[in-house]
Amino acid sequence: MEKFFKLKENGTNVSTEIIAGITTFFAMAYIIFVNPEMLEKTGMPGGAVFLATIIASVIGTLVMGLFANVPYAQAPGMGLNAFFTFTVCNGLGYTWEQALAMVFICGIINIIITATKIRKSIIKAIPESLQNAIGGGIGIFIAYLGLVNVKLINFDAGVPSLSYFNNPEVLLAIIGIIITLVLLVLKVKGAIIIGIVATTLIGIPMHVTNLDFKATTGLGESFRQLGTTFGAAFGANGIQSLFNDITKLPTVLMTIFAFSLSDTFDTIGTFIGTGRRTGIFDEEDEKALEQGGGFKSKMDKALFADSIATSIGAVLGTSNTTTYVESAAGIGAGGCTGLTSVVTAILFLLSMFLAPVVGIVPSQATAPALIAVGIMMLSSFKEIDWSDFDVALPAFFGGAFMALSYSISYGIAAGFIFYVIVKICKGQTKEINAVLWVSTILFILNFIVQALL
Repeated sequence: MEKFFKLKENGTNVSTEIIAGITTFFAMAYIIFVNPEMLEKTGMPGGAVFLATIIASVIGTLVMGLFANVPYAQAPGMGLNAFFTFTVCNGLGYTWEQALAMVFICGIINIIITATKIRKSIIKAIPESLQNAIGGGIGIFIAYLGLVNVKLINFDAGVPSLSYFNNPEVLLAIIGIIITLVLLVLKVKGAIIIGIVATTLIGIPMHVTNLDFKATTGLGESFRQLGTTFGAAFGANGIQSLFNDITKLPTVLMTIFAFSLSDTFDTIGTFIGTGRRTGIFDEEDEKALEQGGGFKSKMDKALFADSIATSIGAVLGTSNTTTYVESAAGIGAGGCTGLTSVVTAILFLLSMFLAPVVGIVPSQATAPALIAVGIMMLSSFKEIDWSDFDVALPAFFGGAFMALSYSISYGIAAGFIFYVIVKICKGQTKEINAVLWVSTILFILNFIVQALL
C-alpha cells in the first residue's frame, strides 16, 4: 500500500488517508438520495437511478484513486442533473433515454479532448492570476454551499438573509460549525471527521438527526429496475431516435455542447482550485503536463479518469458523473493520494447496503467541513495583486461569481470574459492565448444557447 500510493513521498499515512476518505464520502453522500429524487421527475425509476448513482461513483472514484493516485471523488453532478431534468427532459421534451444518449456523447467528447490534450491546453492557457482567483473562488463557493445547505442562509425574502436562531436545524448547524472550527484551531488530528460524528450525535436529542431508518426501494427491486436504464441510451428511445428529426438537430447539438462545456470547466476549476494550493498537482507535475505525452503526469491521469466517468454513468443510467468539489473536504482533512479516493469508493459501495444508516448523517454535520475547507482555500487570493485593477477585475468575477451564480463553470466564464475585455481595452490582445480566445467565445455561445433553450 505504501509503495503503490507513495504515502511517505506525499507526506501522509494510512490512517490520515482513511479519515480523509471518510470525510469526503460524508461530505458528498447526499447525492445518493438527491440524484434519484431529481431524475425521477423525468420518469426514470428511482431504484435504478439509486444504483446507477452508486455504481458510477464507485467506478469513477476508483479509477481516480488507482490510476491517477489523487484524492478526488466522482459522482453525478448537482446542477448537471438539474439541467438534465428540468431543461432537457421537462423543458425541451426529450425522453430520459435521449438525454442519457446526450450525456454519453458528452462523455465521448470529453475523452477525445482529453486524449488530444485540449483540456490540458486550456489549463496551461489560464493566467496565473485567474488560477489563483479560481482557487479562492472555489473556497467561497463551497463555504457558501455549506451555509446554504444547512439553511443558515435562506432566501425566504427573495434575497439571501440570515436565518433566525429559533430553529433546531440552524442551531445544530451553528454548534457543528463551532465544534469543527475550534478543533481545527486547536490542530486536533481528524478534526473534520470528529466534527461530523459529534454533530450527528448532538443532533439526536435535538431531533434533527433522523433515526427513523426508512427502508429505501429494496435492493433486489433496484437491480431489476437497473435493467430498465442500463444501456437505455443506445436503445430505440435513446440515441437511435435522437437524430431522427433533422429539424431538432441544432437543439440536440447545442444541448450536448452545454453539457460538455459545463462538465469540462467544473472539473478544470476543481483541479486547479484544490490541487494547486495543496500541492497535489505541483510545479513538476505541471511541467510534465506541458511537456509529456500520454498519461505521464497525475493531471493527465486525473483528467482521463474524469472523462470516462461521464460515459460510464450514462450507460448505467444517470446524468453527468464528474469530479466533486466536496473532495476538498477530504483534502482539507489531510488526503493527498489515491488511497483517499479508494476509501471513499468503498464507502459508496457499502452505502448500497447501508443507505438508511448513511442517510442519518444530517447536512448540519457535513456542512461545517465545507465551510472550514472553504476558509482554508481563500489563501489563494493573497497571490493576486488586488491593487492593479486590470488584474483585480477578472479575478473578482472569476472568484466571487462562482458563489453568486452557484456554478464553478460560470465563475470561470466570467473571469475569462472580463480578462479578454481588459486585454482588448488595453490593446494587449497578443497576450491572449488562442485557447483562451476559443474558450471565451464558447462560453459566450453557451450563454446564447441557454437563452435560446
